[in-house]
Amino acid sequence: MKPSTTLPSPAELKQQLQQHRQQLQQRFIDGESIGVLLAERAGQIDALLQQLWQHLALGECSATLVAVGGYGRGELHPNSDIDLLVLTEERCSQETEAALGQLLTILWDCKLDVGHSVRTVEETFEQAMGDITIATNLLESRLVCGDAALYQQLLARLDVPDFWPLEPFYVAKRDEQRARHQKSSAFDLEPNLKSCPGGLRDVQTITWVAMRHFNASCLAELVSHDFLTKEELEELNACRDFLWRVRFALHLTAGRAEDRLLFDHQPKVAELLGYKQGTQLPVEQMMKRYYRTIRAVRELNQMLLQLFKRSALPQMVNDDMVVELDDHFEKAGRYINAKHDGVFEQPQNILTLFIHAASDPEITIVAAPTLRLLRNLRRKLKHPLSDLPECRRQFMLILRHPNGIKALSLMHRHGIMASYLKPWKKIVGQMQFDLFHAFTVDEHTHRLLQFIERFADPAHKEIFPLGSVLIDQLPKKGLLVLAAIFHDIAKGRGGDHSELGAEDTLQFCQQHGLNDHDGRLVAWLVRNHLIMSVTAQRRDINDPDVVKAFAEVVSDSTRLSYLYCLTVADICATNDNLWNNWKGSLLRQLYQSTRGMLLNGLEKPVDTRAKIRENQNKALSLLAKQGLDNGNIGPIWEHLSADYFLRFNPQQISMHAQALMERSDNQPIIEVTDHQVSGGTELFIYCPDRPGLFAAIMALLDGKNVQVHDAQLFTTKDGFALDSLIILEQDGSPVNHPSRINSIRNSLIRTLLSPAPTKLRSRPLPRRMRQFKVRTQVNFLPGKRKQGSMVELLTLDSPGLLARVGQVVDSCGLTIHAAKITTVGEKAEDLFLLANSDGTALSESQQQEFRTNLTQALDID
Repeated sequence: MKPSTTLPSPAELKQQLQQHRQQLQQRFIDGESIGVLLAERAGQIDALLQQLWQHLALGECSATLVAVGGYGRGELHPNSDIDLLVLTEERCSQETEAALGQLLTILWDCKLDVGHSVRTVEETFEQAMGDITIATNLLESRLVCGDAALYQQLLARLDVPDFWPLEPFYVAKRDEQRARHQKSSAFDLEPNLKSCPGGLRDVQTITWVAMRHFNASCLAELVSHDFLTKEELEELNACRDFLWRVRFALHLTAGRAEDRLLFDHQPKVAELLGYKQGTQLPVEQMMKRYYRTIRAVRELNQMLLQLFKRSALPQMVNDDMVVELDDHFEKAGRYINAKHDGVFEQPQNILTLFIHAASDPEITIVAAPTLRLLRNLRRKLKHPLSDLPECRRQFMLILRHPNGIKALSLMHRHGIMASYLKPWKKIVGQMQFDLFHAFTVDEHTHRLLQFIERFADPAHKEIFPLGSVLIDQLPKKGLLVLAAIFHDIAKGRGGDHSELGAEDTLQFCQQHGLNDHDGRLVAWLVRNHLIMSVTAQRRDINDPDVVKAFAEVVSDSTRLSYLYCLTVADICATNDNLWNNWKGSLLRQLYQSTRGMLLNGLEKPVDTRAKIRENQNKALSLLAKQGLDNGNIGPIWEHLSADYFLRFNPQQISMHAQALMERSDNQPIIEVTDHQVSGGTELFIYCPDRPGLFAAIMALLDGKNVQVHDAQLFTTKDGFALDSLIILEQDGSPVNHPSRINSIRNSLIRTLLSPAPTKLRSRPLPRRMRQFKVRTQVNFLPGKRKQGSMVELLTLDSPGLLARVGQVVDSCGLTIHAAKITTVGEKAEDLFLLANSDGTALSESQQQEFRTNLTQALDID
């Protein structure tokens, strides 16, 4: 075989492809139909392959070039794989193999990502029989060039009864989809556009199953088969086209085949899609539409596959006994179904459906025919269902139902929460471009409700020991559920979402006939839903004044119990990695301290001296039980300030005292123990104090990948550092493995005995954090403190942060007495108690110097 035409050089071909790509990019930006652009991209590759086929004289051999996969569908994104099947009558000759090799080499030289296989018709059939992916690809194959008769032979070979009959094909695609969904969430912050639930694969799964049964070539043909309604086709096409546009922009941004919408790419993709800055960031606007789109695809996919099974594969439908629920609904196994098509002409029946679901533990799924009716009604609604008195009565029944959260979850899944509550509609798909909020606002709220339900489940009592007790003591659980629904409902509007949400709550309560007391309680919970979390994690809750200030806001024990349950559920529902035992212990401590203060009466002044005596006496009792001579403790305690006995509980004070009494030489004391209030690991350090000590300790712990969550730092009157740090592993678990503890202890001893200038470990920012620009803020908090100045640090949570803070503190001639370390996604929100060497507060000029130096040290672009 000799080349039959003159072919441009690979460099010229590559340039032609690049020019065409640039033209497509501009037309994409100009808003041209995405379907046209994808088809043109596929057509350009068709023309190139046909040109190469002719040039290499492959038409002279009995071979056929077939497009499969996305290329076979004529849906080719800028950098998508080009999947090819070369059909041959028999094993290729050496000449043909050489020509095919040349063809592939030219394509690779053009920087095209080509996947190919060379098979006979029979080999192709055998491979497809054993692999559902190959079989699916062949369903969408098309001839590009070559022997058309050979391609027809393949189609005829595949058109036999035993080639993936409908039932095994359906089961294989269903199982394939389930496995795909288990690997990712629909609400991933960095979703995979193809494989996540509601992604492009779910659209294609509908098409593949229907094509297999109806022999249809596109979604539009399914309308004539009564599988899709015209409205459903339009919705599915709109969803698919949006996902296509996002994927097209992603390929342009990444410069390669990419299906993961990473943080790195999201802002540029949003820009290419034409989103502009408004009350929300462009990326937040884009992702809001994305999450709404995949929600619609998931629902359509679920409904259509269920309808398909009912009509085309009735033998697969369970023959469950039908049980009548009322005049409008019946159930069969897990499914609830409408008894007639006019059921939702009375809108209150929408809520009745979900009341049945709450009342019957078997019901978990709305049957597809009923879901179709529900979707049709949802589209026609012009006003929220809450405008109707009958619907309001039904909704209040759901709120007061023991299993009402189950009904609310189903309502959320099928868009009825948005149809009922006008403010809810605005938060559907609402995301925040950060690493802290792992879910959209509506999904976060849905998850929060799930956690409230877990408090009442004995299986979760060990994880939520206090919540499981309090949930049964609440006078009205429905008020907690209502506060959960409204706590974030005003996000995305601008302004204080807690205040705006409280206003929405009061309107709801008045509209739904709640009494004034209940309405005020729910609005208070919404307005203050963050205060307990902030106080526990970012304030010194061993300080009676801090607890009293919190107790004054709460004012009574009932509010405290409601707020505790709401706070724990809120933290757990924000991010899968946020909750840990240490946070749990802080919240329990704050709850118990506040409740005690409320029971004793807020009018009683805080007696710090009495608290110090109480802690000392309890510590002495614990030491006596250990058989230790309390007479030896006096000289040790004489070197400690009164503040020490306020910041630690009796168990810690006794443990520290025992370690100090047993010290027999001048070696540093390093103790690593479970923290007495549980949930964390206490690292106790006692050694001669020196400048740079905090920075050195922080740098070492950073090098060991240990998180520091709390630090209490003292200098004794005789010049020793007495430091207590609460440390955790990166996953939030205690540091408790013996070899891990020994490694930390030994490294610390070497550092303390051989002081050297602190060297910070140079580490790049993690990939997911590089898109976030967090400018450092250093705020000195108001208030008169004898022992120092409280400073709040808001900055990017970069590697080695605490060590760098320590270095700046040393350079300014200051000391750190205490630290509360809080990580909120990509942000660090830390609190430090700073003082001069004599323990006094910083002057205004010292504050300004520290603010300037720390900002310069941390804001290094």
